[in-house]
Amino acid sequence: MEVDLIGIGVDLVEVDRMRRTLARTPTLVERLFTDAERAYCERRRDPTERFAARFAAKEAVMKALGVGLGAVGWHEVEVVRAESGRPSLALTGRAADLAAELGVVRWHLTMSHTSRVAEAIAVAE
Repeated sequence: MEVDLIGIGVDLVEVDRMRRTLARTPTLVERLFTDAERAYCERRRDPTERFAARFAAKEAVMKALGVGLGAVGWHEVEVVRAESGRPSLALTGRAADLAAELGVVRWHLTMSHTSRVAEAIAVAE
């Protein structure tokens, strides 16, 4: 089975920096994350760790697509979670159009976090 790799993106986010940013600008949560992402994160004891991981995932996807911040809307890249806990991606709008133009047919996503740092790696096939 041959796989065509279109792009790889990785991003790290400092959890404390995300915490300070969200405390300073509470409306940022609504601008960056979809309703479903917010609902998932806010059910946790420390939602900031999960917000940071999802922010890292969104930036990793943009890197895998070869674009910078502002090229796609934050809500156009959504981290979805299977019942098993496995994360995946749902792209809409300009993000989906760009992925289609590049020939992306499958995404792989992994995320991890500690109390200090969150990371995400996105691979576009």
